[in-house]
Amino acid sequence: MTATQTDSPTAEADRLAGEIERLGNRLAAVREGIGQVIFGQQQVVDNTLITLLAGGHTLLVGVPGLAKTRLVETLGTVFGLEDRRVQCTPDLMPADILGSEVLEEGESGRRSFRFIEGPVFAQLLMADEINRASPRTQSALLQAMQEHRVTVAGSPHELPNPFHVLATQNPLEQEGTYPLPEAQLDRFFVEIEVGYPDLEAERQMLLATTGTRGAEARQVMSPEELMVAQTLVRRVPVGEKIVEAILNIVRSGRPTETARDEVKAQVAWGPGPRASQALMLAIRARAVLDGRFAPSMDDVLAMAGPVLRHRMALSFAARADGVMIDDIIGLLCEPYR
Repeated sequence: MTATQTDSPTAEADRLAGEIERLGNRLAAVREGIGQVIFGQQQVVDNTLITLLAGGHTLLVGVPGLAKTRLVETLGTVFGLEDRRVQCTPDLMPADILGSEVLEEGESGRRSFRFIEGPVFAQLLMADEINRASPRTQSALLQAMQEHRVTVAGSPHELPNPFHVLATQNPLEQEGTYPLPEAQLDRFFVEIEVGYPDLEAERQMLLATTGTRGAEARQVMSPEELMVAQTLVRRVPVGEKIVEAILNIVRSGRPTETARDEVKAQVAWGPGPRASQALMLAIRARAVLDGRFAPSMDDVLAMAGPVLRHRMALSFAARADGVMIDDIIGLLCEPYR
């Protein structure tokens, strides 16, 4: 064995560490740029960045007026992504999102069909109040999210790369809505709860947004750099102890496999293997976001809620007793705190 072959694992580790350090510095600038426009909500911003780094889609749950739309616009600017917004309503049709073919007549009198792209052909799409769209429209969007392409009149059309959807839901007003089925919620990488900002953040926002000039974000990274970062995230090493913790947390949330009596009695169905995959990617992305070379147990505990929250369902008796899904996730994580 030559000296080069002997040193190659160390050299590869050094290169990976250098790439993570450089990316961490760029992401610090991204955070700073977003912070000039979005005040407070640091955990929401970080979890959204984690989702983008992992290549997933986000479901933002919160009441109106919490800067969810502004966050999407800012992310589009900071990463140089083409962003669009769709306001979901019950009369929104699949073609309004995906696009449709129109019949055109040329100068020679010959007629032909031309495909007109819908708003889904963007690198960053905000689907505002997705639960107000009809199930048919929801299904069309979720299929595009999963397959990264749409099929119209039998012809496939590839979506841009990268492609991310940030959908919002209002947790309070449910009249006239079509809640997403549990199986379709699994298409979202994480579910992020957006709460009210704290006092200082709201004071800063009040002063900055009611004057003659507001702060504007600037581009920090390019879409190509984001795709490179997504590849780098998948190369981050994960220790065996962390892998076992992920498996134990996810599997103990399944009523048929858990040893916990609370889960057996209060959970109707638990997270599937996709939850384990999402949690693994999420902790890798969180480590990279902080400029660390490997994820820790703190990353697992921090991301367990956003990853598992929409991938589990409580039993009727548990809901009647006022049990929350976050209470169950807390029990699953308890041995690792």
